[in-house]
This record gives sequence, structure tokens and C-alpha cells, in this order.
Amino acid sequence: MAHDSELDRKTRQLAREGGRAGSNGKPAAWPSHPLWRRMRELGTELWLDSGDIDAISEVWTREFTGLTTNNTLLNREIQKGTYDELMQKAVELLDDYPLLADSDRKLEVAYILNTHHALRLVEKFDAHVSVEEHTSLSDNVEGAINYARRFHAVCPDHFYVKIPFSAAGLLATRRVAEEGIAINHTLGFSARQNYLIAAIARPAFVNVFLGRLNSFVADNALGSGLHVGQRAALASQEAIRRLRAEGGIGTRQIAASLREGRQVADLAGVDVITMPPRVAKEFVDSGIEPEDLRDMTGELPDAGVDEAKARSLNIHTLWDVADEEIACAEALERERLERFTPVRLRGFFERHKCGSMLVKWTDGQVQVSADEGKIPRLDHWEQALADGEVGLDSLMSLAGWNSFHHDQQALDQRVEQIQASVRE
Repeated sequence: MAHDSELDRKTRQLAREGGRAGSNGKPAAWPSHPLWRRMRELGTELWLDSGDIDAISEVWTREFTGLTTNNTLLNREIQKGTYDELMQKAVELLDDYPLLADSDRKLEVAYILNTHHALRLVEKFDAHVSVEEHTSLSDNVEGAINYARRFHAVCPDHFYVKIPFSAAGLLATRRVAEEGIAINHTLGFSARQNYLIAAIARPAFVNVFLGRLNSFVADNALGSGLHVGQRAALASQEAIRRLRAEGGIGTRQIAASLREGRQVADLAGVDVITMPPRVAKEFVDSGIEPEDLRDMTGELPDAGVDEAKARSLNIHTLWDVADEEIACAEALERERLERFTPVRLRGFFERHKCGSMLVKWTDGQVQVSADEGKIPRLDHWEQALADGEVGLDSLMSLAGWNSFHHDQQALDQRVEQIQASVRE
């Protein structure tokens, strides 16, 4: 759907129902907390990883500035029946456009739901909110660009648009970032990924989903898993700071997918930490004192992974940025990226010995990953990891996308049920 078309204006109006495109201007109404104040003093911006208004309200303080939502978190609200009435109105609106393809109807309803829920969060918490595009757009450059523009137009002062790591996602992010749209380039898992994302695409934010890395190592008996993700996040922070200092790139690092309260202290000083409300509460209740917190950036903790296994599976690529990866970014900057397609970009990575980062997945591989869930099974991927055909970071990105896509499909199915009831 074209940006600023008639239907775009109507869907935007519907999404705004029940909320204003701005804050209530009352951040001082929330309490303050000395632990969170200390984290801010150390340079860390604080976000919550939730779309549940009640859960957020239990731990929100004036030190928090952002909220991250995604397909999984929104789907939880959808399955509660929270937005059945809004979905009915959306279906009725779209029925006035009989030539609209079913795939486009799904995109439009998802856009309305994401926008409406994000506006409620802005209204309640005076927060920046990361809104996520439909997962079917991950390989669609023009589609991702269009919806990024549309989300941004609704609430440019408070919305960040999430685009996942992929060849198409990199190209789309570069285009809209040049237009001044703040992109949270999501589903990153390593320093080298984020170095290239920042150097090539220039998003406002990159991520390391650190808790899933710890789980991969522990679940596959490669070690305790302790600090694997923290090491990757801190190494990525170091790489991003280097780009900011040397290349004038304004990208900031997010530490995401925290599983335990103690991980907040492990990551003090990182640009942004986003955490579930449960983790925030666990940190506050942990007994740690503000004076115990110190800047952890510039230090890489030992990772709880067997060294021999780490070498054989190239796990070190989570925190190392190799010369060829830096050279790839530099060479790509000399190209005219606006002429690139996802296929050409993947080919460029392969020719510069970075093909393991931007993999062209087969349908069979995508299905294996989908069946595994968030955490890949080593026995399915060990040879490909050992041979360097697939990077652990790219494998985790695929698993993360599949997880979000599963919940996106559940949301789409709920929309189909509402659509059937409206048309009866």
C-alpha cells in the first residue's frame, strides 16, 4: 500500500482510535530508583522488552525511556482478545477494497494492530517504542521501506521501526535511514554482524540477543553458557564505539534477550539495555547496591564454552571482527548500494569471504530451523558451522526470525477468524 495513499490515511486513522499520537507529558508521575539512576549515570539507556501495560507499570520508573515490542509480544495481546473489536473494524475497512490481495490484507491488519498498540504505550509511558514490521517483509526491500515510512509518519518523535537482519533488511535500512527514519535493526547476535550492519546500513540501533547465545551453548553441551552472550554484546559495543569515533556513524548498541537480573550489572555501560519486566524486578530485588555497579564496557568476560569446541565450531566469530569483514564493509561503501538487490548483496559478501554471515538458506534449512524453535540443535548444523559455510550468528538470526514468524502466523490466523465472523 503506497505511503500516504487513501487507504494509508484510513488505516492510520483507525489505528489512532483510542489514543493520541504523542505522550501524556507526565513522566514525572513515575517514581525514581537509585539502581536505575546509577545505570543511567554509567551511560546506559533503559528499555523494557514488553507490550503488556500492566506488567510494564509494575516496574516502570522515570529512568526508563523505551519499550520494545515484537510479533511474539503483540501476539500475546491478540490472543487475549484485547483487540478483537479493532480487528473487526480493520476487516470491515479493508472489505471496502475488494481488489486488495489477501497477503496485503494481512500486512494492513498487522500494521494497524502494531501502530495502535504502540500508540497506547507512547500515551501511557511517554516512551520511545520499537514497532516491528510483518515477518513476510524480511525479503522484500520495497515493502520494508514502505512500511517503515508509514510507521514513522504516524509518530516520528516516538516510533523506532524494527527491521530484521537479512540481505533485504540491510538494503531497506540503508534507504530509510538516509531519510532520517530511526531503525532498530534487530535479530543481531555478534560483533561482526553489527559492525557490518552499522557500517553498511547506518541504523539508529543494532542488537545482540545475548540470552539465546548462552542457551545455545548450554543446551548443546558445549559448556556452561555463562557470559557467552555478554561477551558478544560487549565486543559488539566496542566495535560500534569504534565506528562512531572513526566513521562518524551514530548507531547505538542494544543488549537484548536478558534472562536474569544479574545480567543487567554485567552489561552496565552498554548504550541500551532492553529487558523483560521480570528481569528488571529481579535486578532491583537482587540486593546489589548502586555503588556496586561499574562500567563493564572495554572488558570481555571469559565465556563458558569449551575452548576446543569453540574453535572447531567457529564460536569465536560471535565476538571477533576479522580483517576480511572490515574489508568487506569498506569495499561495499565504495559501491552504489541503491543499485543492489538482495541476491547481489549476498554475492558480494561471498566474494569477500563473508558468505557465512549472509546465507542463502534453502527451504529445507528454513524448515529445520523452524522445527527446532529459538535454539538450534547442534547435531543438525555441526558440519556447516565447522566448515564455515554458516556462521553461528547467522544461524541464530534465522532461528529468531522463525520464532517471530511462528507468532506472526498465529496473529494472522486470529485475523482470519475475525474476518470469517465478520463476513458470515
